[in-house]
Amino acid sequence: MKNNSFFVTGIDTNIGKTVVAAILVEALNADYWKPIQSGDLHYTDTDKVKELVNEKSILHPEAYQLSNPLSPHASAKLDNISISLDSFQLPKTNNNLIVEGAGGLLVPINEDGDYLSDVIVKLGMEIILVSKNYLGSINHTLLSIAYLKSKSISVKGIIIVGEKNESSESIITKNTGVNILHRVPMVETVTPKFIKGQAELLRTALN
Repeated sequence: MKNNSFFVTGIDTNIGKTVVAAILVEALNADYWKPIQSGDLHYTDTDKVKELVNEKSILHPEAYQLSNPLSPHASAKLDNISISLDSFQLPKTNNNLIVEGAGGLLVPINEDGDYLSDVIVKLGMEIILVSKNYLGSINHTLLSIAYLKSKSISVKGIIIVGEKNESSESIITKNTGVNILHRVPMVETVTPKFIKGQAELLRTALN
């Protein structure tokens, strides 16, 4: 696996991880993999990324496709599927790879006490954390980074989705030592042109 390969996770659900993942795929000419898709099987996150990035990127199939938009452990139970931590293996590729998580770090993947963070540790990947400036986001971001550090998981940096809040962002960087790599503006419609433009801006920060 190449050095510019990252696992994308967020401080909350529905925070913009898929858009950020698409920007990273475009910026690094990387492959994409979402190990667990929970719900929305008619239009998966892999489908969304495919529509937004260049045709050269390979989008690898999910390890698990779960029918219901729930925490993976609950959705898997409804589908009579058993998710095993041992089943997660990185796709074979000589390219950079962007892996997108399902929900946040402590989303349970089964009823055996395994969480998404355990998948990250098993895959041995560096993290890019997606954050957003809303009431409570400082707490969520600091807790996420503290937890990652407690698990000795390397954090490449933070990508903010939405408007700038200098007060919040300065507290986060000061207290974590983690850099904000990029800020993705909110737009009504995310297009390939938007993704390409954001990728060009982000590319320098990743090198």
